Amino acid sequence: MKDRRKPCSLFVISRCAVALLFFSGFTFSTHRLFFTERYHPNLVASWITSTTEAISSDSSAARGISIGETVLFPDQVLILLKYPPSSPLLTKDEIDCVYSSPNTSRRSSPLSIGGAYLDHQIVRCKLPSRGMIASVSLKPQGILPPGPIHYWKSLAYEAMIDRDNTTVVFAKGLNLRQGKTSNASKFQCVYGSDFTKPKLLLRTEVVSIAQEIVRCRTPLSLLSGPQNDNKVSIKVNGKGILGSIARPEFLAPPDPPVFFQHRVCACTMLRNQARFLHEWIMYHARIGVERWFIYDNNSNDDIENIIESLVNKDFKITRHLWPWIKTQEAGFAHCALRARDFCEWVAFIDVDEFLHLPSGVHLGTLISNQTIRPEVGELRISCHNFGPSGLKSIPTEGVMVGYNCRLSMPERHKSIVRPDKLNPSLINMVHHFDLKDGFRHVNVDRNLMVINHYKFQVWEVFKEKFYRRVAAYVSDWKDEENVGSKDRAPGLGTQAVEPGDWSNRFCEVNDTGLRDWVVKTFRDPSTGLLPWQKQEDRVL
Repeated sequence: MKDRRKPCSLFVISRCAVALLFFSGFTFSTHRLFFTERYHPNLVASWITSTTEAISSDSSAARGISIGETVLFPDQVLILLKYPPSSPLLTKDEIDCVYSSPNTSRRSSPLSIGGAYLDHQIVRCKLPSRGMIASVSLKPQGILPPGPIHYWKSLAYEAMIDRDNTTVVFAKGLNLRQGKTSNASKFQCVYGSDFTKPKLLLRTEVVSIAQEIVRCRTPLSLLSGPQNDNKVSIKVNGKGILGSIARPEFLAPPDPPVFFQHRVCACTMLRNQARFLHEWIMYHARIGVERWFIYDNNSNDDIENIIESLVNKDFKITRHLWPWIKTQEAGFAHCALRARDFCEWVAFIDVDEFLHLPSGVHLGTLISNQTIRPEVGELRISCHNFGPSGLKSIPTEGVMVGYNCRLSMPERHKSIVRPDKLNPSLINMVHHFDLKDGFRHVNVDRNLMVINHYKFQVWEVFKEKFYRRVAAYVSDWKDEENVGSKDRAPGLGTQAVEPGDWSNRFCEVNDTGLRDWVVKTFRDPSTGLLPWQKQEDRVL
């Protein structure tokens, strides 16, 4: 007879080992410097939780699921669940957020569960109270041991190896001026798996540094092949190393190699604006946009299914999860790099902005006419800001038909750029990029092309802007800072309180030019519907 006691003993030992890893607890100070050459906020043992929370050996640990990284944002915590290849993603019903301290433990439902992000899945939880640690529990198995904690104020969060073998690093906490390059000699790039061990790190030169974007020389050892344990960060001379979760990924060229698959593409960053995508994409496809890059900044409004429905209609759309808050400039730079090998021109516009061609010329033709001279690398298009136009509820026919009253004077501009002609620093002001030496921009006449910016929609839509601005260098609506700037609604203040006359504000010129073209071009004569309307909106 076989002795079955030995396997049982091994099971107990392995279970105890896992329990010890988790229940050792954590201590760290939130008052330390965020630079981490001497300090790295790994979790350290200090207290014990009930053994009923221990994760069993036949649960998610056996499936290879673990917490890879934890990032503390100002108002929530981001947990990255690490997955083995081809493992199915978890759903919101399978996960609890868990908050533990030496004396208590509580649970709540996740704020949101994201899709696949590299080899991780995004889980968002409420920010833990002071002295508590956030983790997740997988139903019914138990709590996962928390991973290393990082602070959003000082973190290298994304990195990609460019085709010139430099590494482009996106980092918070550098506190550099907007629109200006900085002295690269004051910084170094560091590569390694453990930044608490300086002697084991590879250090390379910073080629350029501006805003939140750093371009580094890539060590030859990394170019020989992927090394998943290696991360990259930035060392500020005299201060230390930023925390990092940035693992460099190679920017893959088109396969097979091609010279621009698309004449015109569009890139945008959005949060909970999926309901506008059908109209925005269908319209721009009609005037000449061929591909879309959607940077999803923490949406929880069924955007996956909406994009899938559009892809099923043969629209070429790539959704890229971008969980990083107030990083629109970095996100647009990231998008420019990804789009460069596929698109000759890329429009960087929001989903409430529509390129309007009053002359009726196709977008590709207009771009050709404006860029006869080879040194033109960017077109700048003026924006007209539209108001609620007397409406108090969301127009079922869409924004282009529903809103037709605007301010008289244009405000600012947005750009269509050649991504291969951008300055290597990738400096951008959201509205436009810096170009390589020898290239210039052209201001497009408003009679040829203008952007209808449906900025001030009905209050139900507009109030969502108070949640958080996506740009790094633009103050949030609720902040008592730059209250009179053009990035805010004039006279609105810092509170999401609807003015009594909101529906009639921002109305100086009745402009139905785009509305008339859309109705003539898109409306179904038999149903009266536009292609982005629902059947229940049909007028009998």
